[in-house]
Amino acid sequence: MNTIEKHYQKLMLCRSCPKMLKPVVSGVPVMSKVLLVGQAPGPKEGFFKKPFAWTAGKTMFKWFLSIGITEEDFRAKAYMAAVCRCFPGKNVQGGGDRVPDETEIKNCSKWLKREVEILKPSLIIPVGKLAISQFIAVDKLDQVIGRKLQVHVYGIATNIIPLPHPSGASTWHRKEPGKTLLQKALKLIKNDQAFQQIL
Repeated sequence: MNTIEKHYQKLMLCRSCPKMLKPVVSGVPVMSKVLLVGQAPGPKEGFFKKPFAWTAGKTMFKWFLSIGITEEDFRAKAYMAAVCRCFPGKNVQGGGDRVPDETEIKNCSKWLKREVEILKPSLIIPVGKLAISQFIAVDKLDQVIGRKLQVHVYGIATNIIPLPHPSGASTWHRKEPGKTLLQKALKLIKNDQAFQQIL
């Protein structure tokens, strides 16, 4: 068993956040130079035992298919993580899923830190504003989508190419300037050296 597989086994046993709904959801423990970071699983992901398993995933994997990689290949060749690995539950005020609180984000950050240390990714693809904000300051999506940024993450030099969240509740990626900036981001991902290695 390699290091990332051992890490994955520990991750699956995490019970740090009492308000988070189990199970822990994560992608397959593959040694990859491409790291995708989502926000948190939705209500369906626990049942399917994989991230981006429902509506948002269908949209995101259409994006990836447009640049040459199938969902099956992406899941097998890229490491899929998230800011938080358990479903936060529904927002009690209505209006979708609850946003993880600062303590939950902090608790879960140790898993992402360890993954970066093990994988030393050359490309990180954060999906959605919460994920993007773990790596770079973001006020508005149009300031960061469509850009390739060289940063240090937990001491590792890497490239970040952010994507908007593919949620059906978001219209950002379906209207301008989001449509054009999304296509620009996907082109940057397609041409990235680390991504080319998983095609």
